[in-house]
Amino acid sequence: MNFKELMSEIDDELKGTFKTQDTLEPNFWPLGKKLRPSIRKRLIEIAQDFYDSLEIDAELKDITFTGSLANYNWSPYSDIDLHLIVDYKDVEADPELAKDYFNAKKSLWNRIHDILIDGYEVEVYVQDENEPHTSTGVYSVMNDDWLVEPDRVEAKLQWEDITKKAEGLMDQIDRAVTLYKDKKYPEALQYIDKLKEKIRKFRKSGLDRAGEFSSENIAFKVLRRNNYLEKLSNLKHMAYDKLMSRKSDGLIRVKLSETVKSWKEFIGN
Repeated sequence: MNFKELMSEIDDELKGTFKTQDTLEPNFWPLGKKLRPSIRKRLIEIAQDFYDSLEIDAELKDITFTGSLANYNWSPYSDIDLHLIVDYKDVEADPELAKDYFNAKKSLWNRIHDILIDGYEVEVYVQDENEPHTSTGVYSVMNDDWLVEPDRVEAKLQWEDITKKAEGLMDQIDRAVTLYKDKKYPEALQYIDKLKEKIRKFRKSGLDRAGEFSSENIAFKVLRRNNYLEKLSNLKHMAYDKLMSRKSDGLIRVKLSETVKSWKEFIGN
């Protein structure tokens, strides 16, 4: 499928998923704007399990629920953004090292767990208490109250700009696929890492500039919903495995038991 066909498919199937809903997701928010108690209890359990896996002494300041499911722009493609709030200064490590550690633990947790609540996937993240947030809906799961209460605002999306940005990123991801297919595994890994960081900064710049409905953030969501981000993550694992795998190098191999027997005979035991 070429870009024009893919973007046409996005136009037909995905544009509607970015619309502003009349209400918050009813299964999560049946009591006006209070989170369903059973869901709140489960999110606390998940957050506690993830926090325990971090093996840190830093205090868990809060557990927040954010993203589209804590707002009016939810859709069947939404996931549950569950943030564990800690003060990075309480972690006995350089803040950048702490961030890298938390991101690695987050990636591992999200990769090995497939937790669904009412059909929505749970994504965990460790957030620095001092990190500014741009979300227009943030709910304190720990305190059962809104930190930032969402307002229903009709989004004005610039689809021409979104399409251009998404198309450019998809092209770069496909170039990484080409490197992999050409068996250029070191180059592929280096390019994938640069591309993942570029996409992270790309999305952050949009969030900082115009919030959740920025063209950059919607383009990011388009890539996630058409599985291009999953393709990029899988490609990194495959390229690494290929790079680390080796064929027989022709070295002579002997059985350990035979080697031990020979040495015992040599030393007279």
